[in-house]
Amino acid sequence: MNRRTFMASTAVALATPAVVSRTMVGTRDVHTVRGELDRINALDDQRGGNQTLEEAAIDAARRALGLQQAAASQRVRSRLFALASDLTATAAWTALDSRQFGRAEQHLERALTLAGKGGDKATELRVWNTMSMLAYQRKEYSDAVAAGQAALRVGITRRDPMYASLAHARTAIGHAALGDRQAALRSLGYAGDALTKTSADEERPSWIAFYGPAELQSLTAIAQDLLGRHAESEAASYQALTALPPRFRRNRALVTARLALAQVHQGEIEAGCASAERVFALMDGNRLPARMRSLIGDFHRDLLTTAPDVSTAKSWGDRYRTEWS
Repeated sequence: MNRRTFMASTAVALATPAVVSRTMVGTRDVHTVRGELDRINALDDQRGGNQTLEEAAIDAARRALGLQQAAASQRVRSRLFALASDLTATAAWTALDSRQFGRAEQHLERALTLAGKGGDKATELRVWNTMSMLAYQRKEYSDAVAAGQAALRVGITRRDPMYASLAHARTAIGHAALGDRQAALRSLGYAGDALTKTSADEERPSWIAFYGPAELQSLTAIAQDLLGRHAESEAASYQALTALPPRFRRNRALVTARLALAQVHQGEIEAGCASAERVFALMDGNRLPARMRSLIGDFHRDLLTTAPDVSTAKSWGDRYRTEWS
């Protein structure tokens, strides 16, 4: 599927009736906007971030804020601010997945302001979590740790340990990138302990549906590989793939790419090449999000460094240049 076809199909999937203007805004309007948010998140789970999803999220956030112009109860107004914040954070996430760092940062700053207006602690934590990811992608590792720790200070982490687990896991990656083995492993331990205390009955926003045992293992794999513990990274990747729900196709492809990296870092060239090949099969002809393309680029670089003269590596490199790029 080429880029034009992919973007067009995404736009069709996102098509939704406009929010009807009326004198009094109520729960039905809130549910309509939330439905748009859920559709965008579902497409992101399948295909990854792209500009069409980013623009759709921003448009929906504007509609949520536009509804503020009509009469509404304070409760409905707060929910609309919270939805606008969540949608803007979603736009930030899709921009980050597309490696559009400047746009991601702008969206995050706006989302944090809106979260404050709506009293939305879950989205506030989401913003800090994404800020930590953004800092990591920019190789600003101290900032990644600081953002993860800011997420831990959001009050919702004391009420719901799932959010605490995510914040600890994100902080662990920052520590690992800085080479602080003890702090990274300690944060991973905190993340695992918190996750065992979560309740499946707790009502949560759709954006955090990705997080659970599989995602914790995926983040563990990243941290372990950064620490040079490649066998542990490979094992965590396999555990993540076993536990990952089928609907998270993009995440499955990312974990598979991480598995390939861990294998090549151990000199397992054939296994690594086979894993990297599966990434393209998993995405099923859809254009790889920029963040995933960057990860595959890292694999290709490390493959050439580790095994420049191995026939399997040469063959994979040829296919990458001619078939997959």
